[in-house]
Amino acid sequence: MSTSIMLFTRDLRVHDNPALAAACEAEHVVPAFVFDDAILAGSFAAPNRVRFLRESLADLRTSLRMLGGDLVVRRGDPAAEVARLATDTGADSLFLAGERSAYGTRRLGRLCDLDLKVSALPGITVVPPGDLTPATGDHYRVFTPYWRAWDSAHWRPIAETPTRMRLPAGVDSGELPTHLASGAPSPGLAPGGETAGRARLAAWRDEDAAAYERVRDDLAADRTSRLSPYLKFGCVSPLEVAEAGPDGFRRQLAWRDFHHQVAAAFPALPRSDYRPRGRSWNRDQEALAAWRDGMTGVPIVDAGMRQLRAEGYMHNRARLITASFLTRGLGIDWRDGLRHFNDWLTDGDIADNAGNWQWVAGTGNSTRPGQTMNVLRQASRFDPRGDYVRRYVPELAAIEGASVHRPWTRPDARIDYPPPIVDADRPANLT
Repeated sequence: MSTSIMLFTRDLRVHDNPALAAACEAEHVVPAFVFDDAILAGSFAAPNRVRFLRESLADLRTSLRMLGGDLVVRRGDPAAEVARLATDTGADSLFLAGERSAYGTRRLGRLCDLDLKVSALPGITVVPPGDLTPATGDHYRVFTPYWRAWDSAHWRPIAETPTRMRLPAGVDSGELPTHLASGAPSPGLAPGGETAGRARLAAWRDEDAAAYERVRDDLAADRTSRLSPYLKFGCVSPLEVAEAGPDGFRRQLAWRDFHHQVAAAFPALPRSDYRPRGRSWNRDQEALAAWRDGMTGVPIVDAGMRQLRAEGYMHNRARLITASFLTRGLGIDWRDGLRHFNDWLTDGDIADNAGNWQWVAGTGNSTRPGQTMNVLRQASRFDPRGDYVRRYVPELAAIEGASVHRPWTRPDARIDYPPPIVDADRPANLT
């Protein structure tokens, strides 16, 4: 009687999960998730991601039980725990989603050393890293040619959702741990899990997807998909999202895949300049702290930073603005910004987050590394009435209209808000 192990990693769903569908071809399947202490001891154990992960696993367990199975939860080294499960259940095969991150590659290498037939199948990105390569080189270094190749590529078919599964008798499913991170999560954190993710996808598709190109940069409207944390944890299938979304949104998913293939070829992306520029970074800790706390005195920047702490999320346009202000306006190292984002973003995807930070800082894949962003001009363009600022910077709620972006020009306004830490009326200081 054949038994397979399905190791969930960043694919916490039952719909369109090629690894799960393949594992369920065996007579018995052991769906498992291993809490790796090596990850929990590092930056991954941020309160927002830990709570989202736990909720996602609880939802996954419910879905698996409805199919007749369960989620087997273990804690420790993934390879050691999988080996133990194989011994206990007589499993001879292992299925998981293929992941090309530095950690995922190391984990797969250790799993392949076990006495199991290991199959790493797609599911984390629309197009797996390495499937598209230029005529010269091992990966695309510029997005536009990658986008052309990605958009014309043949995508895999949607995997069938299992209708039933059988867990071997006598397997202890284990309990989901409750204390994995210190600190409290953001009060406005989105709920985790495939059920919430698919509901969010359906609502966005029905209400806002058609208007995506028109509203995606409107900070106050907040009509973006809000799917990023569900994509990060694999609660929704990126392929299903790509097939449901409009062209403009599919391009954003291509950017995500682009950064994944860059990180696969350059694993040091979160730590080292992809394209070193020889820059000397500012080490002003007070300015860095003001940026982190949303107290720079530049309202559009502070609004974004406060949204991050309040929701574990930040509008993508605000991410660009706040990152540009830190690296270009204050001249502070992009790695300092990346670390703070990793501390709070529920969707803190290593490849995508690092790739975007380097793009803004001019050390990454931008074809115009010297391009700068005037954050006040960005504020006027993407928050013209100042509603986004007033939502997240309540000290400025009494200032009407667009002048909220320049409160230092309103000496008549009685506000408890700091002056800008740079000369905000001089674009040279903001770029």
